[in-house]
Amino acid sequence: MAQCVQSVQELIPDSFVPCVAALCSDEAERLTRLNHLSFAELLKPFSRLTSEVHMRDPNNQLHVIKNLKIAVSNIITQPPQPGAIRKLLNDVVSGSQPAEGLVANVITAGDYDLNISATTPWFESYRETFLQSMPASDHEFLNHYLACMLVASSSEAEPVEQFSKLSQEQHRIQHNSDYSYPKWFIPNTLKYYVLLHDVSAGDEQRAESIYEEMKQKYGTQGCYLLKINSRTSNRASDEQIPDPWSQYLQKNSIQNQESYEDGPCTITSNKNSDSNLLSLDGLDNEVKVDGLPNNFRAHPLQLDSSSDPSNSMDGPDHVKFASSLHETKKANTGIIHGACLTLTDHDRIRQFIQEFTFRGLLPHIEKTIRQLNDQLISRKGLSRSLFSATKKWFSGSKVPEKSINELKNTSGLLYPPEAPELQIRKMADLCFLVQHYDLAYSCYHTAKKDFLNDQAMLYAAGALEMAAVSAFLQPGAPRPYPAHYMDTAIQTYRDICKNMVLAERCVLLSAEILKSQSKYSEAAALLIRLTSEQNTWKGMDSDLRSALLLEQAAHCFINMKSPMVRKYAFHMILAGHRFSKAGQKKHALRCYCQAMQVYKGKGWSLAEDHINFTIGRQSYTLRQLDNAVSAFRHILINESRQSAAQQGAFLREYLYVYKNVSQLSPDGPLPQLPLPYINSSATRVFFGHDRRPADGEKQAATHVSLDQEYDSESSQQWRELEEQVVAVVNRGVIPTNFYPTQYCLNSYSDNSRFPLAVVEEPITVEVAFRNPLKVPLLLTDLSLLWKFQRKDSSGKDNEEVKELVTGEPVMIGTEVISEFLINSEESKVARLKLFPHHIGELHILGVVYNLGTIQGCMTVDGIGALPGCHTGKHSLSMSVRGRQDLEIQGPRLNNTKEEKTSIKYGPDRRLDPIITEEMPLLEVFFIHFPTGLLCGEIRKAYVEFVNVSKCPLTGLKVVSKRPEFFTFGGNTAALTPLSPSASENCSAYKTVVTDSTSVCTALVSSASSVDFGIGIGSQPEVIPVPLPDAVLLPGASVQLPMWLRGPDEEGVHEINFLFYYESVQKQPKIRHRILRHTAVICTSRSLNVRATVCRSNSLEDEEGRGGNMLVFVDVENTNTSEAGVKEFHIVQVSSSSKHWKLQKSVNLSENKDAKLASREKGKFCFKAVRCREKEVATQFSEKYIFADIIFGNEQIISSASPCADFFYRSLSSELKKPQAQPSVHAEKQSVEDAVRLIQKCSEVDLNIVVLWKAYVVEDSKQLILEGQHHVILHTIGKEAFSCPQKQEPPEMELLKFFRPENTTVPLRPSVEQLSNLIKTSLHYPESFNHPFHQKSLCLVPVTLLLSNCSKADVDVIVDLRHKTTSPEALEIHGSFTWLGQTQYKLQLKSQEIHSLQLKACFVHTGVYNLGTPRVFAKLSDQVTVFETSQQNSMPALIIINNV
Repeated sequence: MAQCVQSVQELIPDSFVPCVAALCSDEAERLTRLNHLSFAELLKPFSRLTSEVHMRDPNNQLHVIKNLKIAVSNIITQPPQPGAIRKLLNDVVSGSQPAEGLVANVITAGDYDLNISATTPWFESYRETFLQSMPASDHEFLNHYLACMLVASSSEAEPVEQFSKLSQEQHRIQHNSDYSYPKWFIPNTLKYYVLLHDVSAGDEQRAESIYEEMKQKYGTQGCYLLKINSRTSNRASDEQIPDPWSQYLQKNSIQNQESYEDGPCTITSNKNSDSNLLSLDGLDNEVKVDGLPNNFRAHPLQLDSSSDPSNSMDGPDHVKFASSLHETKKANTGIIHGACLTLTDHDRIRQFIQEFTFRGLLPHIEKTIRQLNDQLISRKGLSRSLFSATKKWFSGSKVPEKSINELKNTSGLLYPPEAPELQIRKMADLCFLVQHYDLAYSCYHTAKKDFLNDQAMLYAAGALEMAAVSAFLQPGAPRPYPAHYMDTAIQTYRDICKNMVLAERCVLLSAEILKSQSKYSEAAALLIRLTSEQNTWKGMDSDLRSALLLEQAAHCFINMKSPMVRKYAFHMILAGHRFSKAGQKKHALRCYCQAMQVYKGKGWSLAEDHINFTIGRQSYTLRQLDNAVSAFRHILINESRQSAAQQGAFLREYLYVYKNVSQLSPDGPLPQLPLPYINSSATRVFFGHDRRPADGEKQAATHVSLDQEYDSESSQQWRELEEQVVAVVNRGVIPTNFYPTQYCLNSYSDNSRFPLAVVEEPITVEVAFRNPLKVPLLLTDLSLLWKFQRKDSSGKDNEEVKELVTGEPVMIGTEVISEFLINSEESKVARLKLFPHHIGELHILGVVYNLGTIQGCMTVDGIGALPGCHTGKHSLSMSVRGRQDLEIQGPRLNNTKEEKTSIKYGPDRRLDPIITEEMPLLEVFFIHFPTGLLCGEIRKAYVEFVNVSKCPLTGLKVVSKRPEFFTFGGNTAALTPLSPSASENCSAYKTVVTDSTSVCTALVSSASSVDFGIGIGSQPEVIPVPLPDAVLLPGASVQLPMWLRGPDEEGVHEINFLFYYESVQKQPKIRHRILRHTAVICTSRSLNVRATVCRSNSLEDEEGRGGNMLVFVDVENTNTSEAGVKEFHIVQVSSSSKHWKLQKSVNLSENKDAKLASREKGKFCFKAVRCREKEVATQFSEKYIFADIIFGNEQIISSASPCADFFYRSLSSELKKPQAQPSVHAEKQSVEDAVRLIQKCSEVDLNIVVLWKAYVVEDSKQLILEGQHHVILHTIGKEAFSCPQKQEPPEMELLKFFRPENTTVPLRPSVEQLSNLIKTSLHYPESFNHPFHQKSLCLVPVTLLLSNCSKADVDVIVDLRHKTTSPEALEIHGSFTWLGQTQYKLQLKSQEIHSLQLKACFVHTGVYNLGTPRVFAKLSDQVTVFETSQQNSMPALIIINNV
């Protein structure tokens, strides 16, 4: 139990005090009324004696009584009604609340820190009032009247006669059978005559004379002259007289109720409220009934007969009543009690009480105890038979002793007032009242035995109860507290006598005693026993009692040696529930709040929900709206495990409360709403217009949109592209203040800078909502909340900063979403737009909306709402307007040491854009843009550029990582076909019809790569868009042709285009703008082209110069006819090189048509020659010679767009690929030079372009597709491919361990490179006829031509002694001999041709291989000799015939 102000040793004597009746004449009552007090109330503050009192017990021993208190009350002839008592108790409890500034005790138990109010004054007030208001009963005498004060006034005409009347009245009330109430202790009641004298108005001499007369008549011990009202109440009070009455009267004043201050709602909710109650102090009881003064027929707790106690207070009359009570309360608070009394009067009253007690009451009690004791002693002398006969006479036949539980229906046994057993009880009670606990205990013990023998259970329980209390209060504690007596008494009262009031008194006393002995567990069990729901108190519910007892039980649990925190909390919840049922809203709220400390944050979500819900409801009832809102908010924002119906109820309750809060302050700031959840960090901001949908063949650039997922890889690519184009624009340097353009800001983007938005372009904010509940939420009138600081065109800030909810339309336009439905447990994003119409600084603060729920619409199994929910307007059950702020935490800082050791976050400014001046805005549309191509296929499309802003744009460029995919054509109009020529089919190429004579012969043209944007040092990825006049005016649009070439690898390709443009007027903040487009192209296989180049053995060309080469081209159709390709036609093979050109086709077959069906392969052979000196420009020129060999009847001009564009783009991308660099050791520089010279001999820069057409059948229509493949030949004899070859993964090898040797390997050219240093050619007759019968030796002249391919001098050794050793050579070819010199040493100058005349000698006919001479070569200026055998490309066969 909670701590009490009084100890139990003080509480019990104060609860059981001698009772004295007061009977006043009307005049006497009038005198006391001048002080707004009745006579009994006048005495109340002075009813405790200030000194010890002595009396003698029956054994004549002196007995000391300490702190004796007497209770004086007006005579009431009606017992108090239980309903009125309950009403009084209810009001006492509701009137006692925790003090405002009370500091609660902090109890630490385990991991709980609880703030608990140590005292419970409402319980103490309840207990005091309960014990005082107990009606007198026949089985005990503790609250029967021992004496009666008869009070008359000295101002009456005949005071003594008035005393006689009052005395007769008292006698009539006590002895007349009409009056069963009040109860009197003994027939011979002490009468004490009091003469009241008004000092300020009365005649003092007369009063004294009357008093003398009284003393003569009643004796000095039996009367008293009490002088009061020493001053008039209307006199100005110079001195402040204390008011000791208020504390007593407040407890009893029904009108003093806190609950009425809360308005009628509390009364209405209290089913037990009773109307029209009279006040206890009798202020209003001026009415006389039956001519009797003081209206003592009616008890102050009497209910008006017309009112039904069970009536609940509803309707207008009760509201009026409540307000009138409220007024009365206000009026009463201003009343000063004892206004006519001085401090001398206070002392007189105190003296009067002392005199009455010393001279009247105590002698009377002492005398009565002696008389009763004498009776008992004489009774002991009687024979047992006579005694038992008396008992039989009174109680009927004897019943054998049984246990209490078995005794039924015996509580009705009644003793007559003179019964000896009752005399013992009377004596015990008298001893108890005067604190003689030893004697009281022995008497109670004796009485208990007698009552139990007679099975008078009510009497026995009373004796047991008081015996236990007496035993506890005995000085020196001779015996332990008999708790089992109390338990038996409680059980008897409750179960047999059905008297809950007495049972409750037992529990209250016993619990206090147990608490004082620190037996908290037993006390708690005792308190809880009386709180079961079934127990009723005379038919009325017992919620208030149960609530108070449960609360005390909870305090017992927390005050134990090891506190039981959860039991405390559980019983506080039970107490709160019962308080609530009893209409005690404030106490209910307090209990739930105290229990919440234990349940909070422990994962008991359902318990937390229940507590919060109740706290919310009670707070709302008490008009503590902020607390109510807070509690309901907690239910909604915790991850609730409640059912959908329950959550719906919580939500409706919350909305209802919120609505009331907002109505109280309609002009106040918007409240923060808890639902739906907003994931602030997932907020995305998009600057710009939404993308237009595809319109027929027109397809808008994909650009950036909120529908695209963030991809760090692609965003890095876009950044690189932008940096690339900015570097080109700024002459190769990226400016220091460059930041990549960000159109969409999210949690991955860099949000440390204020983003820039352009005036008149919308800003879209995507807010991520989540509905945690199982009921759908409907947000209406959803829009953004923002603050705007405008700037003048001069750039100065305007001072005013307006926080605009609706916004001025001039500044910022705000989009409002009228309805936004979020289904149960759904995450959904809302996109809200702002339209800035002025430059300045914008701050997006949050969202504002009406939160509501839908009536009768629940989502079913996650399928969605029932039909009708999404169509049209939703039927809103209730909604409240509020806001939620968007607060985004920036990234954690982790750069400096300080930031690493502490937790610091950087700024996130995505919601604070700066609105800048107007900028041009480009839209790009692609017309006839394909989604699927063959590898290498050329397709023509158109691009439309539209300037949709009010500013002209310029400097339009496009940048892509795949420049070989597209082209806008060359720089000069002559090179770019304006429109497809009217030839066989509308070709994307520029074509010229040729005559049939010039087949197989090359048609030569030339072009400079600078014309196609592939100049020296230029960035081939950055391509200027050829706008007419280089400016696009506002509202203007331009269509440009764009040729596309399918990438060489098959599969799906994502190709990123970044369009860059600037404003004609330079803006300080935004220098350029970009537009992105991602094209997705699916390519399928077409042709695979492989080519090799090798030296031709024939040395002379038309001009007798050496250096011809053969080019072998293999073309394979790798298409598997999935795309419906019937066949490919090779229409033209072109070469492009700075030094070489194709001269003619040397295909042996005369078949001009080169068709390839599926999986077929074709082989082409071409002769290539060096370009003439006049065709070849300087070394650093970018001029290329194009030579076309045509297989059809029209020439595609390969040096024009788009053929040359794609060739140059493929060339530049090939050059960009990393070349394998040989590792250079620290050798002599000359060695490196030599190697480089040798390597150059085998290098060739010849590029082959194969142009083709594909015949496709699609939907029974034949289409002709065209395309081109490129092969770049670098090295003689090395095969090159049109598409990159897949690398085979190397097989696993055993791991080898070896010690590396430090010997540096000398840099040597490879065998292949050295074999290309000297080109050899044998000239001889193919067949030679010789008459062997005439001459046995056949001599054949052979010319050996040696050609130096390098640009340095070469020493050559020709060795003719070579014998073929391979067995295959011997088998196939016969043997012959060279005649003459067997070894030649020569020096060949740069590119010199030398001929050696040799003779071969044959002895037989046959076929011979003349290619046996070994040729060794070394560079003349090299000491180190690199020698290796020259390999001939072909065997030199000669046929020797016999003639």
